[in-house]
Amino acid sequence: MARAIWKGSIAFGLVNIPVGLSTAEGRPDIQLHMVDSKNHARIRYERVNADSGEEVPWDRMVRGYEHDDGKFILLSDEDLEAVQPKLTKTIEITDFVPLEEIDPLLFDKPYYLEPDKRGRKAYALLREALRKSGKAGISRVVIRTREYLSAMFVRDGVLVLMLLRFPQEIKAASKLDLPSSTAKEFQPAKREMELAEKLIDEMSGTWKPDDYHDEYREALMDFIERKISTGKS
Repeated sequence: MARAIWKGSIAFGLVNIPVGLSTAEGRPDIQLHMVDSKNHARIRYERVNADSGEEVPWDRMVRGYEHDDGKFILLSDEDLEAVQPKLTKTIEITDFVPLEEIDPLLFDKPYYLEPDKRGRKAYALLREALRKSGKAGISRVVIRTREYLSAMFVRDGVLVLMLLRFPQEIKAASKLDLPSSTAKEFQPAKREMELAEKLIDEMSGTWKPDDYHDEYREALMDFIERKISTGKS
């Protein structure tokens, strides 16, 4: 089993499937640090009181919510623990919906679900049933101390658990200043539409994700490696 950040089970009707959860992302970050250009020493940030300018010791640091300008409600560790979701090791599927009905704007972070030896047969059953149905299983899952809405579906023979944003987290597009789709001044001329449609047809093809790369990261790493090889800093 791949290194799992979470271990528990999928609850599917009367069936429990023991699984491990591992991230599906493999984006390597380029670690850049803030340093002093004079001697290349790392920059250290201090915990300073904004009013007095004095350093604040760790035992006086607490979390606070600013409910008015300069007015805070303090929240202790006990306060935060009291409202945390009940820790559970179960991904309980509550609904099945057509995958295409889930707005892509809600997709947040993908994870792979891998069965342990005891759950391989039940895992294969759920995987095949989901694949044939074309649907996603909607569930909630607690990772570390936070509860997430999630959608479970099949990709390349693996059950994927996609964490979802709640609809309230998406800004309403109605607040944007967009050209009206009905206003006469924005209606394209027939010739313009024909040219646009022709261009789309000519540029259309099948989706090949391997054709695309993070060109900025590649260029930055190439630049860094060239500077290292020349002895420049």
